Amino acid sequence: MSRSRRLVDPELAPMLEMPPLDLQPETLADVRAHPIFTGADLPPPLCPVREVFAPGEHGPEVRLLVIDPPSSAASRPAILYIHGGGMVAGTAGSTLEDKPKLALEHGCVVVSVDYRLAPETPFPGPQEDNYAALLWLVANAEELGVDPSRVIVMGASAGGGLAASLALMLRDRGGPQLAGQVLIYPMLDWRTGSDACPYRNRHTGEFIWTREKNQFGWEALRGNYRPDDHRKGWFSPVLAEDLSNLPPAYIATGALDLFLDEDLAYARRLIDEGIPTEVHVYPGAIHGFEAVPGTRLAGQAAADLDRALRRLLA
Repeated sequence: MSRSRRLVDPELAPMLEMPPLDLQPETLADVRAHPIFTGADLPPPLCPVREVFAPGEHGPEVRLLVIDPPSSAASRPAILYIHGGGMVAGTAGSTLEDKPKLALEHGCVVVSVDYRLAPETPFPGPQEDNYAALLWLVANAEELGVDPSRVIVMGASAGGGLAASLALMLRDRGGPQLAGQVLIYPMLDWRTGSDACPYRNRHTGEFIWTREKNQFGWEALRGNYRPDDHRKGWFSPVLAEDLSNLPPAYIATGALDLFLDEDLAYARRLIDEGIPTEVHVYPGAIHGFEAVPGTRLAGQAAADLDRALRRLLA
C-alpha cells in the first residue's frame, strides 16, 4: 500500500499514472532517448537560439545553446541554465521548451549547458563543463550585451545540484561572482537513499524520483571518486564544510520530493552563514510537479520563481 499517495495534491494525479522510469545500466540509452530528455518534437523556440562551443578548462569544448531574445538594451542580465536528468540523462535541447519564454519575460540571455553525462564522464567532468560555460559567458558578456555583474546560475533536480556546485567552485577558485543561485528541488546529497542517508522521512521519494534511482545517478557520477578531499562539496554540495561568501539563493522543493530534507538542510546552513536565502516548500508536491500544467501548485511555483528572478536579476 502506498505510504504517501493520500498526501499528493489531487491535481497531480496524472503524474502518478505515468509509467515508471526504469533506470538501469541496460536501459540508460532508452531513457536518454526519451523526448523529455532530448527536447525532440518541440515547436520552434519563441526567440533566436544559436549553438556555440566554450573552450574546456579541463576537458573538451562544451556545447552551449544561447537563447538571445531581441533587445535594444546595452546591458542585460543573464542566466546560465543547467538541465536535470539525474546526472545521467538530459540535454540542453530539452530546455527549449520553456527557457525562451523565460528569456523574453525577463529581458535576459539564457545560456543552456550541454555538460557531459555520467557514467561515461564521472566527477568532476560535468562540474568542469559548467564552470567552463560560466567563464565563457562572462568573457563574452560585451558581445552578448550582458552585464557580467548580473549573471545567475539556475538548475532543476540534478541541474540544481550542479548549479550549487558551480557556486562553490567559483568561490573556491576565485572566479567571477554570481548575482544569485536558483535551485529548483536540487540534488545535493549523495547519501540520500543509501545506508549512509541521514534522513528518515517516511513520506518522501515514493514517486517519480526514488531512492533507488537517486543512488543510480550518484554512483554513476562518483565513479572512483571518494568524497573526502577539498572537492567533496563540488561533488555533493551538502558535504561542503564552508558555505560562507556564496551568492543569494532561491530554493524551491516539494513536501513529498525525495530531495526535501537535503534541500532544507542546505538552506538552513546558508541562512546560518548570513546568505540571503528564500525557501519554498509546496505541500502535496512530488518531484517535477510543474509537469502538470494549469495546476494551482504549478501556478504558485511559477509566480514565486518569477518574483525571485526579477529580484536577483535586477
